[in-house]
Amino acid sequence: MEKKKIAFVTDSTVYLTEELRAHPDIYVVPMVVISEGKEYEDGAALSTDQLYDIIRTNKEVPKTSQPSVGKFKELYEQLKKDYDHAIAIHVSSKLSGTISSSTAGKDQADFDVEIIDSLSLSFALTMLIEKGIKMAAEDVDVRDIAKNLREEAAHSKNLILLGSLEQLYKGGRMSGAQFLLGNLLKIKPILAINTSGELGVYERVRSEKKATNRLVSLLKESCTENNVTQVGIMQGNVVEKAEQLKQKIQQEIPGLKIIIGDISSSLAVHGGEGTLAMFWHPEK
Repeated sequence: MEKKKIAFVTDSTVYLTEELRAHPDIYVVPMVVISEGKEYEDGAALSTDQLYDIIRTNKEVPKTSQPSVGKFKELYEQLKKDYDHAIAIHVSSKLSGTISSSTAGKDQADFDVEIIDSLSLSFALTMLIEKGIKMAAEDVDVRDIAKNLREEAAHSKNLILLGSLEQLYKGGRMSGAQFLLGNLLKIKPILAINTSGELGVYERVRSEKKATNRLVSLLKESCTENNVTQVGIMQGNVVEKAEQLKQKIQQEIPGLKIIIGDISSSLAVHGGEGTLAMFWHPEK
């Protein structure tokens, strides 16, 4: 049987639409969620409902770990039989060691894989995969696809409205005093992953309503300055709030394609239940 040209590999921080889930050339390597000494493969041995139950009930915050080198080696050895090349698009190297595992795995398998640092996670990976698949269908060379996707990754935008200060406190990322003060003042931090792939505080806003309105305002500014065709709203077990945010965006920015999906386990573990995140790609 003749080999196919390009396989697309990613990790479970990605959000896959129904179309991408059904695509025969997309392969997802699961992250690992660690809770009370037990390890679960994200999306395989651990459902979204189970993850939130763990977050709510366990004293210790679950941790996440990148897939092992062996997992990637095994996949790349299999793909080597059926494909000429692979393009692997992963969560930011500043947020996870996944790229390191993927790189070591492809070296051990001796397979031609272009590794792409998305400089982000979740729907940002989705958009890169969609672009890559489109270019592959147009018979663009694998090196040119990889070059284009690396350039695209640098322009990706995102805003993350944390669902829970408690999650940061339990995870040791916030002091008791900061946690108490934040709750008293009803502070809602808006985070963002910068162009280097690092996560940090973008703004601190008083009240959830103001924070949500600020998300829409910042997205509208980006749409005014650039061509934006779609935005992904990723939600942490708060579908109704995601739908409300979608309606606000539709009122302010008519014609924008809006996709609602689940945030990844990595973001859920750190951001907590109730987190809302937006991802989009401005085109100059």
